[in-house]
Amino acid sequence: MSIIGSNILAGASGQAGYNLNNSLRYRNSNSAYLSRTNTTNTSLNTWTWSAWVKRGTITSSALQMLSAWTSSSTNNQGFGFATNDTFCIYNNATTASPSAASTAVFRDPAAWYHVVVKSDGSTTVGYINGTQVVSYSGTIASFQLASNISVISGQWSRTGSSNSLYFDGYMTEINFVDGQALTPSSFGETDTTTGSWKPKSYSGTYGTNGFELNFSDIATTSGSNAGLGKDFSGNANYFNTNNISVTAGITYDAMLDVPTNTSATVGNYCTWNPNAGSFNTLSNGNLTYSGSTGGDYQRNGTLPVSSGKWYYETVITTFTGANADMYIGFSETSNILNNTRSAGIQANQYSIYNYASATYLSKVTNGSGTTTTMTIAGVNDVLMFALDLDNNKIWFGKNGTWIDSGNPATGTTATFSSVTAGSYVPAVTLSGAGVSVTLNSTFGQRPFTYTPPTGFNAWNTYNLPTPTILQGNKYMDATLYTGNNTTNVITNAGTFKPDFLWIKTRSAGSYNHHLMNSIAGATKALISNGSGAEITDTSVTSFNSNGFSLAADTTYLETNQNGSTYVGWQWQAGQGSSSSNTSGSITSTVSVNTTAGFSIVQFTATGATATVGHGLGVAPKMIIVKDAASAGNWAVWHTSLTSTAYYLFMNTTAAQANSSAIWTGTPSSTTFGIGSWHTADRQIAYCWAEITGYSKFGSYTGNGSADGPFVYLGFRPKFILFKVSSTTNGWVIYDTVRDTYNYMGSQLYPNLSNAEAVSSSYAIDATSNGFKVRTSNGVVNDSGQTFIYMAFAENPFKNANAR
Repeated sequence: MSIIGSNILAGASGQAGYNLNNSLRYRNSNSAYLSRTNTTNTSLNTWTWSAWVKRGTITSSALQMLSAWTSSSTNNQGFGFATNDTFCIYNNATTASPSAASTAVFRDPAAWYHVVVKSDGSTTVGYINGTQVVSYSGTIASFQLASNISVISGQWSRTGSSNSLYFDGYMTEINFVDGQALTPSSFGETDTTTGSWKPKSYSGTYGTNGFELNFSDIATTSGSNAGLGKDFSGNANYFNTNNISVTAGITYDAMLDVPTNTSATVGNYCTWNPNAGSFNTLSNGNLTYSGSTGGDYQRNGTLPVSSGKWYYETVITTFTGANADMYIGFSETSNILNNTRSAGIQANQYSIYNYASATYLSKVTNGSGTTTTMTIAGVNDVLMFALDLDNNKIWFGKNGTWIDSGNPATGTTATFSSVTAGSYVPAVTLSGAGVSVTLNSTFGQRPFTYTPPTGFNAWNTYNLPTPTILQGNKYMDATLYTGNNTTNVITNAGTFKPDFLWIKTRSAGSYNHHLMNSIAGATKALISNGSGAEITDTSVTSFNSNGFSLAADTTYLETNQNGSTYVGWQWQAGQGSSSSNTSGSITSTVSVNTTAGFSIVQFTATGATATVGHGLGVAPKMIIVKDAASAGNWAVWHTSLTSTAYYLFMNTTAAQANSSAIWTGTPSSTTFGIGSWHTADRQIAYCWAEITGYSKFGSYTGNGSADGPFVYLGFRPKFILFKVSSTTNGWVIYDTVRDTYNYMGSQLYPNLSNAEAVSSSYAIDATSNGFKVRTSNGVVNDSGQTFIYMAFAENPFKNANAR
């Protein structure tokens, strides 16, 4: 029995590669599955299963099996995602308990995972995105398959359970190889341009019962090895479809949502985001949204856009309740507040407002609205949404007609003009006592009811602009190493020469953070958890073309102790080169990389108001300055602090404060301003500008809940630095080198010498499009408080795999 479904890779660009064109949506609500019965296997316990999967329902009440086999009421075997989103393998399972469950979780519904499971006759091994899942609770014995087994895709009835379990989500390029235990490299490969794992055409043999399902025959749901169940392996091992539809409309299941950016109409598509919003139900691959009790029910899309022209549709299938109201449209991502109303209520949110007892639609922005000339929408009406971020306009429509006779194709009579520039996602809020509303949306993965306006795109990753930086670790990387107290050469994966190196011991406490840069020299370090002047640390000997070198750690014992574990965060600036900058009133020495938006600035302050050239060519979003010659706090300016003159100290827990003696004036494209607080000493400044798809500097408001805020970054993060700015608490750093899967719980603190802390009470999830806070801990989610962050990418969302 073979169940299909879950979350798999999204995003390899597909250039000069193996592009996919279709996926199959499995609707749990419709009990959808595929089925067939095998003949005698080539091998009863040697096989490989591979598929690309995009999860719909996450953290569900039911097991989400990907593939399973059964030959009798007591022989049920399979693998998939458990209710807590771990990856589980069931071998002869007669209970709900798996034979083995991963410690990692997989709850990224925005993109695709590649899942491979193989059995070699003695053990069964699982892989996600080309990497073996090695940490399990329990042991994994080899599957012992019987002859004439039943194979089911998308459904599994476990022995002893009265319930059949159905997968919800998408799957494509399913390969089953009978008689061979293969590795992921038979089905996927690393894209040399983006560094992402992407599909590869399987070129080997399949064995007697092997099959390939790519769902490219979409004309029918059944036939003699035809339709959606067609086997493309050459074996004609056809699958019967059950409760699968290719009838036009909201039940259409042959999707254009795939893990390759194939064309303008085929790519990784936007859906409603289970991680962004709550108090309602998502189903049917996260295209159906419903709420049925009093209160506010917000939800936002998975794919943020900041330029271009975009279109989506929503069909109202139920809408009842005396006080039922609905806001639906677009929201700027930085103004989404988790667990509160989203569309049309906060700043820079634009919606149409539909009230059950009203006569007309209203158009709403920032909480206030005006009545339109179009009558209220009702059951089976199709709502139309067009977003033009090149000209800052929005149009709303119904059943093929645009509100107020607007015309998106010609750019005339927009529902909203002068839309604030920013990063936007689809957004919806339901509210009112007794409300019962169901919406079925398409962002282009199933056919639209109406032809999109000329020039407007389906909402998928292919139509995103190509980022400047395709592979984040070419400019910022995190490297783990173990100290040896002798010569130790550390190589980063991005193979670049670091200009800013930040080292912290992980395994032992009371050891300082050492921050070094290429202008001052590798042996000169500043301590972020202290206020002291620059020290000489001879254990760091050089910045190399692909990392850094260490020597015996005899002085400070903090960068290369034998047996201790470390992380080295590295940023690329001028690759060891620097130049004089005279843009400010003080001449500075600058090492800069404008592509990455990063510069290191050395200057001598005068103890008076002055300006300093930073060399970025655009205004920075974050600046950190430290007096290198004398004791003094680490002054931080961040774009999300209350105003220009506000500051934080990186070596303390203090909340933001206001002083023109520290910062003066808004940083410009050439300079930043300092006040008299900066004494007449040599200073080191680290300056960052925001690069779309690579770096992000913003803020969010905590809600004090384990269902915390979701923050859109537009990329899959590698490194995130947090600080609550509105009250007292410490700084904290996460990275995806120390936590390699979705869940991140390993913390280091820039203002403390503590060893690494690992705890579920600190949990956040890194996803392909941002991060989700999953803890009520005040360090990252104090209710009502403002948190600033600095984040750098592994990959832009256009090419990112799910985490």
